[in-house]
Amino acid sequence: MNLELMVSSFPLLLEGAVVTLELFALTMVLATLLAIPLAIARVQPAWWLRWPVEAFCQVFRGTPMLVQLFVVYYGLAQLDAVRESWAWQYLRTPYWCAVVAFTLNTAAYTTHVLRGAIEAVPRGEVEAGRAFGFSIRALYQNIILPRAVLLALPSYGNEVIKTIKRTSLASAITISDLTGVANTLVSRTFSPYEVFLTAAGIYLVFAYAANYVLRALEFRLSRHMHAVH
Repeated sequence: MNLELMVSSFPLLLEGAVVTLELFALTMVLATLLAIPLAIARVQPAWWLRWPVEAFCQVFRGTPMLVQLFVVYYGLAQLDAVRESWAWQYLRTPYWCAVVAFTLNTAAYTTHVLRGAIEAVPRGEVEAGRAFGFSIRALYQNIILPRAVLLALPSYGNEVIKTIKRTSLASAITISDLTGVANTLVSRTFSPYEVFLTAAGIYLVFAYAANYVLRALEFRLSRHMHAVH
């Protein structure tokens, strides 16, 4: 094992890691903002609300992430409506195509997680809110969503870890993220073992840090359950 190569490649890999973190952060924020209304629509009795959301989730959960990335990157450019719209200034770049693809994919999984959590909220709590005269919006804002977030955190945490690893596919469309930089270094040094082992270590640190933050958040939100009476 060439430790000197691992040390010398570390700063370059960190530059790619910054891009990875940017992709991850944008994806999680946008996907979560998209998943919340989709999950609420998914649990509504009206079929015309439920079915489109279910179709969206099935498509993005049932097809490979790499295929979705290629469809967005190569496919949207073929549409005149896209090229003539305001969005083309973003979608013409690999970076924003990756953000769009990752966001849609992660939103589909997060919608599924939140839908299950919303349905798991105890009916008694919802009925109590209705007894106090809460509107539907007030019920979701003050009772259902706060409770659902706590219930969803363990599964949501798994999705966060998956998204960190999923960003490595961005290198397939020429983005110099952590994996993209690692591929470039391997082509120069012909030492895949050392380079990819170093990159894997950085991914592991990211995953561990995300897991730690989510566990701390879960403990904080459920601290009333740990209080000594």
